[in-house]
Amino acid sequence: NKPCTMSSSAKELRTRNKDELVKQLNELKNELALLRVAKVAGGTAGKLSKIRVVRRSIARVLTVHNQKQKSLLRKHFRGNKFKPLDLRPKKTRAIRRQLTKEQENKLTQRQKKRLLHFGERKYALKN
Repeated sequence: NKPCTMSSSAKELRTRNKDELVKQLNELKNELALLRVAKVAGGTAGKLSKIRVVRRSIARVLTVHNQKQKSLLRKHFRGNKFKPLDLRPKKTRAIRRQLTKEQENKLTQRQKKRLLHFGERKYALKN
């Protein structure tokens, strides 16, 4: 019962669907468990060095899985007025709380009336 130890590149992993990724993740986790048992039992140097490779493969699969999930969520919430916090642009706290350009340029009823009845004054200037 020898598990597969093919460490795929992220590029290859992106072509796979969710079920395949989850399946590979479970295989890698099982392999890691076996390697840890071998470590306790006093395994060979080859097995001990393999632990690092398997852990990195697990991280790679999880990264691709999470990226795919997030991109699907972005697609789902595109065009919506409200989005989950983790899909909104981060920027800085101050920038996020700033008024939008539309809000800044908005006038009150009183300001509108004043501009309508008493527009900007024009002066004739002497040179």
